[in-house]
Amino acid sequence: MDQHANAEDLKLVARCQRGEVAAFNALFARHSPWVFNLALRLTGNPDDAQDMTQEAFVRAYRAIARYHGRAAFTTWLYRVAVNVCLDEIKRRGRRPVALSSLLGEDDPLPEADDSSVNLQQELQTRERRRALLQAIYALPPKHRQVLVLYELEGRSYEEISELLGLNLGTVKSRLNRARLALRQRLEPVKELFLSEASQKA
Repeated sequence: MDQHANAEDLKLVARCQRGEVAAFNALFARHSPWVFNLALRLTGNPDDAQDMTQEAFVRAYRAIARYHGRAAFTTWLYRVAVNVCLDEIKRRGRRPVALSSLLGEDDPLPEADDSSVNLQQELQTRERRRALLQAIYALPPKHRQVLVLYELEGRSYEEISELLGLNLGTVKSRLNRARLALRQRLEPVKELFLSEASQKA
């Protein structure tokens, strides 16, 4: 965590705790993009992720008087956001995954003039990403959560344990099961990833 950024957050938090709504609006502007990305990774649904982002900041606003700076503001907000996402995933159950928005499929493909190889590579990359995301979001929520937090968010076992309220052994067990389930789901399309590995070799 950048110390300067955290110092700015703490100044805004102090102002917010004095009742300045504009200060909380500034915190929202600074941090809502990554909270949305976290929610999107956990849910796979942009509409749900938008709702959860709003709910996370509502909860943060209500609880900010109890924030005393023992952890970086972003760490505190991250915990709030994860808890909101987990609560909403349990409450809402499975929703269809809008893969097009996650894949960036609305982005134009490169022109197929003298860069046809690049076009082919782009199509293959999108196909691999589609297969991977479909496999991830088909996992049971308890496995998807630890996989996303560890592999995509870069959180440690200890951080995941604290965020999810699980012991370390459970975190490691769920992560191993998630990876195994993911490999099994990707087995029918493994040639997509073998071709990627051969390109890198």
